[in-house]
Amino acid sequence: MPLPKFEDFDSTRTPATQRGLSRPSETDQDAGTPAQQAFREAIEKVESLRLQVQELEKEQREAKNKYWRQVGPLADAVVATRRALFEPLETALTTGYFSRLEEQRIEELLWRNAKTLQHRFGEEVDELLLRYAPKRPVPKFEDDEAMLPRSAEPHPDQHHHEHHAHQRGKRKSKAERDQEAAARALAADQQRLQAGTKAVYRQLARANHPDLERDPELARQKTERMQRITRAYEADDLYALLQLLAEHTALEADTESDELLLRYTRALQQQQNELKLRVQQLKYGDKNAFMGTGKKQEAELRMIKRELRAEAEYLDLVQKAVQEPEDLRQLLRELDAAGQQEI
Repeated sequence: MPLPKFEDFDSTRTPATQRGLSRPSETDQDAGTPAQQAFREAIEKVESLRLQVQELEKEQREAKNKYWRQVGPLADAVVATRRALFEPLETALTTGYFSRLEEQRIEELLWRNAKTLQHRFGEEVDELLLRYAPKRPVPKFEDDEAMLPRSAEPHPDQHHHEHHAHQRGKRKSKAERDQEAAARALAADQQRLQAGTKAVYRQLARANHPDLERDPELARQKTERMQRITRAYEADDLYALLQLLAEHTALEADTESDELLLRYTRALQQQQNELKLRVQQLKYGDKNAFMGTGKKQEAELRMIKRELRAEAEYLDLVQKAVQEPEDLRQLLRELDAAGQQEI
């Protein structure tokens, strides 16, 4: 299906006010078919949501920078102390002082310490994780299935009932089928639209080529517009091309063009849903520790700093305890008595 065609703009025949080079006014926006109006409204809503996402992401970056300025030094101290535990614990494994059970416990402490560094602080400790990964338990028998008692043979009707239960589970409600059909149609629309990026670019390029404009000022405007079109095409940014399409006032009103615009509008509505979800994630995400009111952020920062200071003090004591075998053995006993699996 061809894309909406633009009028041929010729400065010798068309008044400058009708050449569609500037952003359309509110009156222009209200003009056109319902499909054209819906298309432009969808563009405006997407643009508004994109700006909202950008603003929230900016706020989050600023909050993260503030967080790391205050928490970073304490976190670095904890990381350094945890890394310093590896050497004495690994040395303890070579002394022959500890029982095999105690050595396994030390290996577990090494592995859990590495996991903490990776998960909480993003440290690269893959080699240590691999070296001290818990060993999988070995089965007692080579063929466990052969050692297990055989269950009774199923009743002849059991397979029949299981088959019908499976078929009932496979049945879907009409609403589910309609939802899946709508999702497939939307996916097909998205694929067709992405494939049409080149066609949109060509249509815009024909309407805005500066070499076809005799008026120097209008040629300059078209040159700037053509640069925007080219950047959007090179970035494979269909949304930017559609935005440029919406800014143009010379959309031809016909049934074929309106059908294409309706497909564009549906794709833009899907993008609206995705952007709304992103806004919700940025505002209320469960794991978002960087957003919220100023007082809430300050309270969370104070709590995190207290916890990191306490952890650093505790790790200093552990660091001293792991230097001597007898002290390390006592530490292992205390950890076991407290039911504590990691340092």
